Amino acid sequence: MKLSYPNFSPRFAEADWTVPRLLERQAARIPERPFLQWTDDEAPLSFAEVNRRANRLAHGLSRAGVAKGDRVVLLLPNSLEYVLLWFAANKIGAVEVAINPSYRDRFLRHQLETSGGNTIVVTHDMLEEIEADLGEYQTLKRLIVIGAPGARSKRSLQQGAEVFAFEQIEVDDERNPECEILPQDTAAILFTSGTTGPSKGVLMTHAQLYLFGELSAQLVRMTEDDVYLTSFPFYHANAQFLTIYPSLIYGIRCVLYEKFSAGQWLQRLINTGATIVNSVGVTLPFVMAQPPSPRDKAHRLRCIFAAPTPHDMLAAFRERFGEIEIVEGYGQTEICLPLLSPYGIKRPKGACGVAVQQWFDLQIVDPATDAPVANGEVGELVVRARTPWTLNQGYVSMPERSLEAFRNFWFHTGDGFRKDDSGWFYFSDRIKDAIRRRGENISSFEIEEPIREHPAVEDVAIVGVPSDFEGGEDEVKACIVLRPGSSFSPQAFVEWCRSHLPRFAVPRYVQLYSDFPRTPSQRVQKHLLRRRTDRTDEWDAQTQAFGHSRTSATNTASASANASSSRDEFGTSSAASLLSVGPASASRKPPC
Repeated sequence: MKLSYPNFSPRFAEADWTVPRLLERQAARIPERPFLQWTDDEAPLSFAEVNRRANRLAHGLSRAGVAKGDRVVLLLPNSLEYVLLWFAANKIGAVEVAINPSYRDRFLRHQLETSGGNTIVVTHDMLEEIEADLGEYQTLKRLIVIGAPGARSKRSLQQGAEVFAFEQIEVDDERNPECEILPQDTAAILFTSGTTGPSKGVLMTHAQLYLFGELSAQLVRMTEDDVYLTSFPFYHANAQFLTIYPSLIYGIRCVLYEKFSAGQWLQRLINTGATIVNSVGVTLPFVMAQPPSPRDKAHRLRCIFAAPTPHDMLAAFRERFGEIEIVEGYGQTEICLPLLSPYGIKRPKGACGVAVQQWFDLQIVDPATDAPVANGEVGELVVRARTPWTLNQGYVSMPERSLEAFRNFWFHTGDGFRKDDSGWFYFSDRIKDAIRRRGENISSFEIEEPIREHPAVEDVAIVGVPSDFEGGEDEVKACIVLRPGSSFSPQAFVEWCRSHLPRFAVPRYVQLYSDFPRTPSQRVQKHLLRRRTDRTDEWDAQTQAFGHSRTSATNTASASANASSSRDEFGTSSAASLLSVGPASASRKPPC
């Protein structure tokens, strides 16, 4: 029998598929039930309190001049204020623009200019670092600063932007704003990695956000007795639409942390009573690499949404932490979750789910012709929505990219898949050149551009190579062609990369080439670079040596002697040793 995901009835009617409508409904229905909790040290805010605080911020934003359709950039680390500002912006019809707060220089300017955000929220601590970038951004009308009442940016003021302290925005008015928000209205812009060009801002409607959350809730069999925990970045879809939003839909407590820590993972479960968490990439292998504890089963966790599932370590994981249900799905910021694994059904190794035919049409096609391929053959997954407004509405300020993605009336995911005769889908490889590392989607194009400005580099190709840890993630490798007669100092190159790239994008591997394999049209054949087996002259920054052998190390809890320290957290200085490049030969081889 051919499998598909079971049909279900959404918890709310389609007319309620907006952030403000849903929050207001829950605040009236279950006002005192706990909703958002910042870490296990603080008391949770109830649904009514979250709604009241979001209303105060919404009215404050409106008084500051933010109007329906305006784009509010949240350039913030994880915080309770982040979520409240997201809800507040949506309550007055403004669009949340989520940008990685570690971005600087051209990375930041590209996303600001592409999104057209005229209101930017930052912390006082980061204001000095980005002041020059803000000074060059002419669209800025208002800057909101968290953490320093009365903070001012001279550069911003000189160009006419108003500057507000966060406390000035949280006013006394707790009424629900009178602003008509429809499911088809744009709710958010989240950036996803570029492939042959810069990163793209995905236009997401309120209806898409709701369906994203509903599908996630269905996947984990959410009930009102659950507690969801997330420590992943709020500027990603995982935390927002796979954790916080389903918690809003089902009226449950959602516990928020600043960042993921493998070393604190178990204690956080115990402290919060969490019943559901997510895992992305290598997070479960990182957890397994921690020292065993007598309290490994002293938690309430019943389900993990793992994307992807590290199948080779599941038996050892369940033996250590208990019989936890591991579910999986496949999605993108652009398309929600068109593939899900039915709860409680054993799936074949490597399968990520079956088609959610109630909401999506799916095909696997030849990427060159868009003709469907036979079962068992690898092609590109393409998707169509069966309900209006539940897929992305294109890429902001990039009409040509939108047309390319939606060619022949299907959205092209850029990901390679195959399907078996039973209906299970298997992720094969990326058709595009995006790289996923430490939970971040990285555009190879955006890394290559600044590296080409290095005085010793004539050309560069950035590729993703498999991580030592199972989980579908990559390490960044820089393939470099040097300028004739140039000298190459690896230490200087490391420091140069660290000052020009986000930390998660700094290559771990570097290899010199005399030239790259190319197509007749002179495009670099990156698939050949990724498949190269001779690595004797490939430098590995982690081992500080040439010729590192990349092998899976996830089937044992002792995968790495330093896994519990240097791999404990994402985006912290403890991971710096994993994010560097070592030496290599210098030879040239209604209006509201």
